[in-house]
Parts: sequence; structure tokens; C-alpha cells
Amino acid sequence: MKKLMILAVMMVATLTASAQQKVGSWSITPTGTFNLATIVGDNTDDMSMKVGLGAGADAMYQLSSLVGLSGGLYYSMQGANGKGDVKYNVDELLIPLMANFYVYPNLALKVGLQPGFIVDAKVKSDKVEVDSSDSFQSVEISLPLGISYEISNFVIGARYNLGLAKINKGNGSWRNSVLMFSLGYKIPLGRR
Repeated sequence: MKKLMILAVMMVATLTASAQQKVGSWSITPTGTFNLATIVGDNTDDMSMKVGLGAGADAMYQLSSLVGLSGGLYYSMQGANGKGDVKYNVDELLIPLMANFYVYPNLALKVGLQPGFIVDAKVKSDKVEVDSSDSFQSVEISLPLGISYEISNFVIGARYNLGLAKINKGNGSWRNSVLMFSLGYKIPLGRR
């Protein structure tokens, strides 16, 4: 029984060790996201979460066995549901720049800075859709905080994007608040 337990531990350790990137290596991870987004700030009490989708990819350099640096590019459907049937649809191009801290084999905590470029903004109500791009800033900044786990090159993650800069023009301040759940596949590209 003792030999069987040692063999099982060795097999799990081998699988875990082979899944994590080697120091000095690069990888790319195409990813799809499921977003729960809202807008917070001044006069947003009647706004609630809106469901959206996103897609993109991260490129990562494994700096050490405990730290990876990544940069990504994502298209993300964000915004909020307003009072009644009003919907704020804000689509953004996100560029997350992240530090990935491996606190346990294949488990990473992530933090970084994320510029976002608003590419489309519409307010929809009663089947009427109005282009509201002029009411929104073209660039915003968020603080992404996340966690991910790698299983045989599949990467499951969750990230909260806390808006640091206002997304609206004019009086008051609206900021993004987005919870993203993601599933990606890590493709090793080799060493530098």
C-alpha cells in the first residue's frame, strides 16, 4: 500500500511539473471569456449586471519558476443594464499587461494594468438603439486582479477588472466593473 501511494504521488508530481512552463520560454494562450459587467460611480444606483462575451489571446514569458509576464489583446462586450429595458452596450479592445505569480504548481495569482479602447458604445431601449460613442471616453484604464489554474495546457481563470478611469464624458464619473470567467489553451512556443 505504501509503494502504491508513493507511485501515485510521483505520477501526480510528474504531471504537475510538465504542465508548467520552463524558465525562459514563451507561450500564447487563445482564450474565450464570459463577462458579468456593470457600471459603477455617480448616479448608477439603478444599473445592474449585464452578460457579455469576449475573445482574445495572451502571450507570456516565463521569467522564473514563480513569475511569468504576459500581455494580451481581447475584444470584450461590457456595459450595464439600466432602469427598465435600457441597456448600455460598451464594447472595448482590452490590452491586459499582467504579472503572473505561481503560488502553487499550475496555480497563478495575477495583477497588472489594463488600458481599454472603447470601440463601440450604444444605448438600447424599446427596440431603439442610439450610437452613444460621443458620450464615452475613447480610452480607459483598469486594474485587473485574477487567478488561473492550468490542467494539461487548458487554462481556467477568473479576473476582476476594477475601472480606475472614468468612461463617460461630462459631469459625474462612471467606471467599469467587470468579472470575467475564461477558458483558454496554452500553446508553448519554445525558449528564447
